[in-house]
Amino acid sequence: MGIVNIDDDLHDQLRKASAVSCRSINAQAAFWIKVGLLCEMDPTLSFNEIIARELRAAGVEAQAVKVAAT
Repeated sequence: MGIVNIDDDLHDQLRKASAVSCRSINAQAAFWIKVGLLCEMDPTLSFNEIIARELRAAGVEAQAVKVAAT
C-alpha cells in the first residue's frame, strides 16, 4: 500500500461522506476510487446501474420491502 496525497477540501469531503456511509475514511476513498474506475471503464452506465451490477456480481439479491400497516 502507498500514500495518496489529496487536497484538504477533498479530504474533508471524504471525512463527511465516510460518516454518512458508516465507512472509514480509507474505505470511503477506496469506494470512490473503485466506482470511478468502473465508471471510466463503462461510461454508458449510470452510478445506480454500476452499483446494481456489482451487487449482483457479489451475489446480493434484492428482497421485497414490507411496509408496516398504520
